[in-house]
Amino acid sequence: MDQITAILDRLLALHPKEIDLSLGRMHRLLKTLGSPEKHLPPTIHIAGTNGKGSVTATLRAILEADGKRCHVYTSPHLVAFNERIRLGTDGNFVSDPKLFDALYRCEEANGGEEITFFEITTAAALLLFAENPADVLLLEVGLGGRLDATNVIDAPIASVITPISMDHEKFLGGSLEEIAAEKAGILKRGCPAVIAPQDEAVQAEIERVAKRVGTPLLSFGQDFVAMQDQGRLAFQDEDGLFDLPLSNLPGAHQVTNAALAIATLKVAGLWPGEEVAGKGLRSVNWPGRLQLLTHGPLVKKCPKNSEIWLDGGHNPGAGVSIAAFMGEQEEHGPKPLYLVTGMLTTKDPVGFFRPFQGLARHVGTVPITTSTTARDPLELADFARVAGLEATPFASLDEAIADIVACAEQDGEPPRILFCGSLYLAGEILARNGMAPR
Repeated sequence: MDQITAILDRLLALHPKEIDLSLGRMHRLLKTLGSPEKHLPPTIHIAGTNGKGSVTATLRAILEADGKRCHVYTSPHLVAFNERIRLGTDGNFVSDPKLFDALYRCEEANGGEEITFFEITTAAALLLFAENPADVLLLEVGLGGRLDATNVIDAPIASVITPISMDHEKFLGGSLEEIAAEKAGILKRGCPAVIAPQDEAVQAEIERVAKRVGTPLLSFGQDFVAMQDQGRLAFQDEDGLFDLPLSNLPGAHQVTNAALAIATLKVAGLWPGEEVAGKGLRSVNWPGRLQLLTHGPLVKKCPKNSEIWLDGGHNPGAGVSIAAFMGEQEEHGPKPLYLVTGMLTTKDPVGFFRPFQGLARHVGTVPITTSTTARDPLELADFARVAGLEATPFASLDEAIADIVACAEQDGEPPRILFCGSLYLAGEILARNGMAPR
């Protein structure tokens, strides 16, 4: 066992629960560490249900195209924990020695006190961000917002709330309004916030919180708009119309994510102009989100000439976006669509599967070997059937792929394969295919 794995295992054992939303433990530890949260670069704080990672990746791409150094904090990781922390000092994921040093210092400062894994690892990230120079910190919320471990910063230069849908109801509330109130907990007095298109009740709740806190809002559809127009991205706000290339990330929903990034950079005073922004949009990279797989050991196991996609989306909102993209692919080039899916017990399988009704030929449900909270494939197949899909449980990923191979041979046509349902499964796919994020 290497040093990083060993210390992460020790930190995971410091609290009996994986999730226990609170800020008290964070404030205690950060104070012991010398309050690194008070010594961060100018920070953009990103919350929401879907699209946080894509917005963060787009912000980073545009800022780096402008020569800015960006610290980035995202979660979860796909293959290696280091992916959660990117240091603007060198533009790469944190190195093992730096990561181990920060984790060890946090472990020592914590003194064996009860603290969740996400809290103490977030403290380590903040320590690294405070001690290494950068121009901007892109700080993604882990869960919710109000009591999330990242919500210890006082005055971000901007906040972002991406589309909100039902997810993590056990921790955030059983209604969209309750979840919205938790997400809106990142809003700070006098710090502008950019808001994605939202359900009417969600928008009203965000506006209520913003009014109480004193946060100026810029909302999609009210203060700025964006659309795809003849293969380009048209963005418009009070400053006029901007003609930009589409994001390098596929999917119609990426138009909204790009617009959120553009509006955020403008309100934060970091807008580099159309030419530089266009360069950034063309270079956005965010693995595990509608990622086309064209080569690798796992790809070779699939039927010849298969079209293979990977996406880690795992809630009903993500299901809608992914199914819409797959529908577009079907219009451009019809192929039988096979889903290979693994999900966690904390997710809503029926809500995720339902948008694929009439689109997917078959669902193969598989175990997730990297999580202790994965659904049994038998149970997951039952949920897929409830959503109106044909489904078969498999004991392994290889068995599910072998079944698709057999079906393709029988049909005589190459399939479209979508590995989906969990970022943990996406990580397993990338690792098996020799494509760890960089």
